[in-house]
Amino acid sequence: MNREVAVSKALSKLLRHAAVDAGLKLDPEGFCRVDQVMQWQRLKSLHVTFEDIRIATTDNAKQRFSMKLNPALNPPPDPNSENPSDWVIRANQGHSIAVDSAALLVPITIESGNIPDVVVHGTYFGLYQAILDSGGLKKMSRNHIHFSTGLPDGKQGVISGMRNDAELLIYVDIKKSLEDGGIWWVSENGVILTEGDENGVLSTKYWKTVEGRKQDVGLLWENGEQVGELAQNLRNKKPPHGKGPKPPSDLKERIGKPDPKGKKKIIKSPAKVLGEEPQEGNEP
Repeated sequence: MNREVAVSKALSKLLRHAAVDAGLKLDPEGFCRVDQVMQWQRLKSLHVTFEDIRIATTDNAKQRFSMKLNPALNPPPDPNSENPSDWVIRANQGHSIAVDSAALLVPITIESGNIPDVVVHGTYFGLYQAILDSGGLKKMSRNHIHFSTGLPDGKQGVISGMRNDAELLIYVDIKKSLEDGGIWWVSENGVILTEGDENGVLSTKYWKTVEGRKQDVGLLWENGEQVGELAQNLRNKKPPHGKGPKPPSDLKERIGKPDPKGKKKIIKSPAKVLGEEPQEGNEP
C-alpha cells in the first residue's frame, strides 16, 4: 500500500467512524481541526505531515475530504498558511458517527429540481441474495445508503459513490421514493445518499433494474418486480475482503445452537451466522 492510500484510509477511518472515540470535537458540518487530527495515533505512526493531509484532500480521485480555513479563528488565517491549527477537515460522506445531515449535505427534493437522472448502487454477486432476503438495500452501520449518478469508468464525470470492483448494479427510482416521503441527499463530492425507511432500508419496490456491470447476468429486476434469478455459482461467489458481513459479538456461542430465526436446525458454521446480514457499506 503506497503512502497516499495509507493516509487516505486512515483519514477515512478517523473522520467517518472513529472521531468521537478519538476525542475529536466535530462542528455541526462535520469539520474538526487538522492539528488535532494529526495527533491520532494511527496517523502519528505514519508520521503524517500537513502536506500529506493537503494531498489527501485535494488530489484524491474520489474527493473524500474537504478542508477549509478554521472559521473560529479571529482574525482569519492566511489562505497560504501551512500551520495545521489554521485549518479544519471533514469527510464528505460515509459516516457511521452522528453528524447533522442537513449541515453536511444538500437535500434532493422534487421542488428544487435537483433529482439526478441516474441513481445506482453497486454491490457484489455474493451479497445479492441476502439483500433480497432483507427486503432491500440497508444502511447497515453507516448513516446512509450510498449511490452514484453513473459508473466509475471516468466517462460520466462520476467521482465517487461506487467501488470500482462492483459486480452488480441496482438502479433505483429516486423520484418515486421522494414522492413516498423518502429523504435524499447529495454530498459535496457528488455521492447520492438516503437514510432509507425507519429501519434503514430502501425497499426493493424502488428498484428500477438490476443487472451485471461487466458480466452479462440478464435482467434480474425491472420496475419494482423480480424478473430473473442470479445463477447459483454467482450467488456463492465470495465478495471482496472487507465487503462481507461483520461477525456478531456472540458468534462463538451461537455455533452448535438452534437457528435464532426460529428454525430447529442447528448452526454448524460461522458462514450461516454471517449470512444473516451482509456488510453492504461502500467505501466510495
